[in-house]
Amino acid sequence: MPALPAPPGHHCCIHIDGSALPNPGPMSLGAVLRLPDGARHTLSRNLRRSGCNNEAELLALIAALREAQALGVHHITLRTDSSVLVEQLGGPGPRPTRPILRLEPLFAQARRLMGEFEEIRLQWIPRHRNQEADTLARAAHAQP
Repeated sequence: MPALPAPPGHHCCIHIDGSALPNPGPMSLGAVLRLPDGARHTLSRNLRRSGCNNEAELLALIAALREAQALGVHHITLRTDSSVLVEQLGGPGPRPTRPILRLEPLFAQARRLMGEFEEIRLQWIPRHRNQEADTLARAAHAQP
C-alpha cells in the first residue's frame, strides 16, 4: 500500500482517534502531533464519561486543536479514520453522512476552533493508517 502523502513542510501533522468501549460507553481519546521541526507530542486521555464513538472522535479533535494552539501551531494537516467527522466538518470522506443533531454543539465548537488556524487540511485515512492514535485512545481506557 502506498505511503500517505507528506503534509506541507510548514504543517503540523495531527492524527486523532476517539474510543468508546463498548459503543456507547466509557470514552477516551488519543492524538499524535508532529510539528514541522520534528518535535512529537502525544495525548492519551480517559474522558471519565460515557458517550458514543463519534462524540469521542470530536473530543479528540477538540483536545488536539487546543494542544496545537498551546504549541503555537498555525497550519495543520489533520488525519482521522472517522468518516463521520470528516463529512460533518465539510471535508471529503469515503461516504456521505447525515447530520448528528445531538452532537451539533460539539461540531460547532470544533468548527470555531478550526477557524482560529490559518490553514487546516482535513483528511480521512483508513483505520490501519491511524494505529498510533488508536493505541493511545485505547490505552487511556485503563488510566485510573
